[in-house]
Order: sequence, then C-alpha cells, then structure tokens
Amino acid sequence: MNSTARITAIGTYVPARVLTNLDFEKMVETTDEWIVQRTGIKERRIAEDSEFTSHLCIKAVQDLITRYDAVLEDTDLILVATHTPDLPFPSTACLVGAHFGIPAAGALDLNATCAGFTYALHMANGLISSGMHKKIVVVGADTLSKITDYTDRSTCILFGDGAGAVLVEKDDGHPAFLAHHLGSDGSGGKHVYRTGLSDELNGEKLAGDGKLVQNGREVYKFAVTTVPHGIEQILQKSGLTTEDVDWFIPHSANLRIIESICERSGIPFEKALYSLVYYGNTSAASIPLALDLGIREGKVGPGDTLLLYGFGGGLVHAGLLMKWG
Repeated sequence: MNSTARITAIGTYVPARVLTNLDFEKMVETTDEWIVQRTGIKERRIAEDSEFTSHLCIKAVQDLITRYDAVLEDTDLILVATHTPDLPFPSTACLVGAHFGIPAAGALDLNATCAGFTYALHMANGLISSGMHKKIVVVGADTLSKITDYTDRSTCILFGDGAGAVLVEKDDGHPAFLAHHLGSDGSGGKHVYRTGLSDELNGEKLAGDGKLVQNGREVYKFAVTTVPHGIEQILQKSGLTTEDVDWFIPHSANLRIIESICERSGIPFEKALYSLVYYGNTSAASIPLALDLGIREGKVGPGDTLLLYGFGGGLVHAGLLMKWG
C-alpha cells in the first residue's frame, strides 16, 4: 500500500529593508497611484547586498522549526525551488543542509521560476507517496532584486525578495494532496527570461545583460487563459467544484491577473490569498508567503481545501488541490 504525504509545518522570511512606491517615484517615472492601480503592490522587501537566497531559505526553515518545534535531523531530502541561487553550484539546497547539519539528506535545486513551489510540492508528494522518501523540506525562495533592472519602470516596480518553507511528511491517513495539473509552453520563453551564458533563444538575439526581461502583456495573456483551464482540469480530477475550495492561492504576480483568473474560473475573489501588497512579486516564494499570511491571520484552518497555482517563465504552470493541516 502506498504512503500518503502531508504538510506538517510552515515557516517564512522576508528581508527587513522596505522599498515603497514612493521610493520608486524618486527612481523612475511613475507614481504610487499608477503602481497600485495596475498591480495592487504597495511595498516590497529587498535583500541587503550581503544577503542571498540561501540566507532567506535558512531563516524561513528556522522559522518553521521555531513555530512547530520541528525536528529535521531525519530529513531525507531538501528541495529548494529558486531561479536566483547564490551560485550555479553548490546548490542552495546543499547550503541549507550544511547550515542545519543534515548531510544525510539528498539536496536538489529546482528551477520552475514562479511555479517552482508548486512543482517542488508535486515532486515531494510523489516521492513520499511512492514510498521512496519519508520527510522532505521544500523551500520556495528568490532574491529578484539581484536580477532586476531598476531603470526599467515596467518591471522594477513588481519584484521583491522572500522565502517560504514547508515540511512534507509521510502520513498513513487520508491523502492530503487531492489532484494536480502541470504544463509548459516553451515557445513562450521569449516573453519572460534572464540572459545567461547564451544571449540567444531559438535563434533570436536577447536583451537583458543578465537582468530579468518581461513582456507583461504576453505573460498576462498566458496566465489568464492557462490557469483557469488548469483549475478546471484539477477540479474534474478531484470530483470537486469551486464551491468546495476554501482558499485559492495563486502566484502573487499582479492583483489584476488574480482578479481575471478568479473571474474566468468562477472562484470568488474573496477566496483568493495573495502576498503581493506588501511583498511584491517574490516568484517561488509568493505562494508560501500568501499561505502563511492566511494562517497567521486566522483564515486558513485545519481541514481547509486549498487550491495552489503557480505560473511563470518557461512558460510553465502547476496547480495542486490539497487539504491543510
């Protein structure tokens, strides 16, 4: 008989430094009113020059340990979802494992950009449900400030830094992960990317010089068409309806995108949890940050049905329906 997996603890961290919309009025041609009206974002947190993704991951995991009195010594795998690692290698997951003294755990970085956290949860669920693993630390973290072009007013206003960590463990009860849907469209990779060793994509010359470049209009079109279809597939697989979903937690890219997804999916906007208002778009960290805000505010409780959906550069997307607690 296969095992089942369940999230048993959560922790988060955001840097102390705050970058407000009023700060941006001094940096680029924009206004607080314009930013809020188009994105819903008021503030974002920015890592210090000496603070990197591994530092954010470690502090999020430490928050998990402190709040839930969690024991990590018997962890057998660490998965870190990020596209802004400290270094190409060693992996950020290895740095986290070294800090907490759990070298017996496997360590792996996973890059699915803003869908990274849901992809990593999907992997953790599969590995535990198959019986191959029993205890996995999953972290979604990014320091987007390190790759943001602060002269590009269309993108620089969006991004912030943060991390969220969960502990996924073997459970002999009813399955907590109810259904999933994943997909990708590599032909849309040119709409949001960061240049690296190559400055070409499918034979096309790219701009960017190592910074993030995004065609916001095309990403919006991808999200508001792809995510509602994915939600429909997930609900069909589970035999549930939108009325059975207690909380919808999409990637916190832009409030207008979330509103459109809710409208097209038939999910009341009041059921949406998001972290973008005071944290901005934190990529792989945005969903765990939003989930933790919901827990801290007393919204999310044991037994609630959660619909998580990430989407981003690749283009990739991944959704999960799960029970909390």
